[in-house]
Amino acid sequence: MTVDVLLLAAAFVLGVVIGSFLNVVVYRVPRGESLVRPGSHCPACGAPIRARPNVPVLGWLVLHGRCADCRTGIPVRYPLVELGTGVVFLAVTARLEQLGLRGALPAFGYFSAIGIALALIDLDVHRLPNAIVLPSYPVLALALAGSAWWQGDWWPLARAGIGAGALLVFFGVVWLIHPAGMGFGDVKLSGLIGGVLGYLSWTALVFGAFLCFLLGAVVGVVLIATGRGTRKSALPFGPFMILGAMLALFLAGPIGRLHLGVRG
Repeated sequence: MTVDVLLLAAAFVLGVVIGSFLNVVVYRVPRGESLVRPGSHCPACGAPIRARPNVPVLGWLVLHGRCADCRTGIPVRYPLVELGTGVVFLAVTARLEQLGLRGALPAFGYFSAIGIALALIDLDVHRLPNAIVLPSYPVLALALAGSAWWQGDWWPLARAGIGAGALLVFFGVVWLIHPAGMGFGDVKLSGLIGGVLGYLSWTALVFGAFLCFLLGAVVGVVLIATGRGTRKSALPFGPFMILGAMLALFLAGPIGRLHLGVRG
């Protein structure tokens, strides 16, 4: 199946624009600030950001990474998040087109966006805000239902519900057994991951859950081995859950075929 180049270009541009908004979300939501007012402004001097410098990526380059008023440095993370979100949207669109799941683009686009925001917030403050996680349940449910209607196949939606419930129970049990190793925010996030991966396939669901723990374990071992952490070091688990889910979108199919080939 040939992927529409215009669709990929549109996905990338949309991702870059959404990435600019995600920078606002990552900064304001943990502080309990409004996403609407005040408008975009410099955190150092409070000066409003003018229209032209507010263009994603290009604005940062034009200003040479500094505020136009107080010349305070603007972190390079801002344009990187914008570009990174664009790349993720492009890759997810290409993958869903390859799978013949164009109707699932809104659901996976939304999941990708909140995943990036939640991963960055968790890295910054070790917290997964309810203000993002909880409203995402009805949003993703509606988006996946729309995808099932578009595809004319309701079984993936049922599988998504089963996957969401299964991961919620599994992560809840892990949290009850070892609460020091996982926050309850991770448990709430697991239902979203179970839903989107369950919509894809059972393989994606199982493989994505496995990758969450594998990635966390590998990074933990590396930090301990390099002396940058200990067994008691607090390590945010949300980013590994998001990364595991995104990797499962791309790798679950090949892994499943490899497994069937080995069994055959």
